[in-house]
Amino acid sequence: MSWERISGNWAHWKGRVRERWGRLTDDQLIVVAGRREQLSGRIQEAYGISREDADRQLRNWERNLSVGESTDPDDEDGDTSRLAHRP
Repeated sequence: MSWERISGNWAHWKGRVRERWGRLTDDQLIVVAGRREQLSGRIQEAYGISREDADRQLRNWERNLSVGESTDPDDEDGDTSRLAHRP
């Protein structure tokens, strides 16, 4: 999934970010406001890891979203199998 899609719908995705990186506060995520570099820095600070590790975690999280998440707001059950069959 592209970061533009995540930042464009930050209100939705920040909850998923909070699930993955539970040490981040709601206030921090409001300040991040969908900016990837800001989020990477906050992850780095909260978990005491290097910038490279924070970036790697973010890339892996994004990759998992691309594989396991529907980006179709009408597809609430997450079943993407029927998306390929749309005309």
